[in-house]
Amino acid sequence: MTHSETHSELVETDAGTARITWHPARKARSVLAVSHGAGGGIEARDLRAIASALPAHGVTVALVEQPWRVAGKKVAPAPKTLDTGWRGVWPALAKPGLPVLAGGRSAGARVACRTATELGAAAVLALSFPLHPPGRPEKSRADELLGAGVPTLVVQGGNDPFGRPAEFPDIGRGRAKRDGTRAVVGDGWAYELVEIPFGDHSFAVPKRADIGQEEAVKRITDAVVAWTGAPGMLST
Repeated sequence: MTHSETHSELVETDAGTARITWHPARKARSVLAVSHGAGGGIEARDLRAIASALPAHGVTVALVEQPWRVAGKKVAPAPKTLDTGWRGVWPALAKPGLPVLAGGRSAGARVACRTATELGAAAVLALSFPLHPPGRPEKSRADELLGAGVPTLVVQGGNDPFGRPAEFPDIGRGRAKRDGTRAVVGDGWAYELVEIPFGDHSFAVPKRADIGQEEAVKRITDAVVAWTGAPGMLST
């Protein structure tokens, strides 16, 4: 893709009709495909910010609306159906012939992790990964995150009731970085975790926080820009 006009396309999947809204980079080197959560759509503040910021850095952003959202339904279907919808849009995402980074927020992040290896994703971006249901840490979904099988970036609010940064698994070979990013390296995969201080599941920060909402969103986009542009990231 070399043009820069935002445009949408409908894609037929086995779960129904999905929609991709493209935010193309003029000279794209990769595609970042990101889907929404179970309680909202692509209008989420983090998805809008990423779609606005990344194209200037050579990354085409594809915001994916699952069939249930396109159909106007208010309740997300079962995870298996979400995976089916995501699989159905993948050929359209890969059509530009560029490496595709699979991403999503909340339930969309789980979908990206579950299907990354199967679909050949170059990496995974997990925004507000729902590590467990609120108040139920024993219902951990860490296996989905750790099973992604490709380099993964988790961006998590410091006060996310679905999993605070300190609750995420550290398997012993992580390293602390000066910017607060924690990298955890395992057998053939890696994930990094970036904390957005005071952020909740939607990255909203309270008025009493040391950072404002604009700064919180900027930290999200800065982290994603740095990650997608890291030397050798797509060849890992």
